[in-house]
Amino acid sequence: MKILVVVILVAILVSLGSALVFLVKDGGKTKRTVNALTVRISLSLALFLFLMFGYYMGWFVPNHGPV
Repeated sequence: MKILVVVILVAILVSLGSALVFLVKDGGKTKRTVNALTVRISLSLALFLFLMFGYYMGWFVPNHGPV
């Protein structure tokens, strides 16, 4: 499960980086930046929902740290 979370986080960062490249390269004239940011938001929402579902199912247990 942790690997899946890390993979999604990396995909979010790649999407954010590609949006930056498209913004600089195209000057905001195309919709590639908007599409890349839409993918980033969708991945972020999917990750959030996955984490909430995993917590509900008991796959992820909060770490209470030192007492």
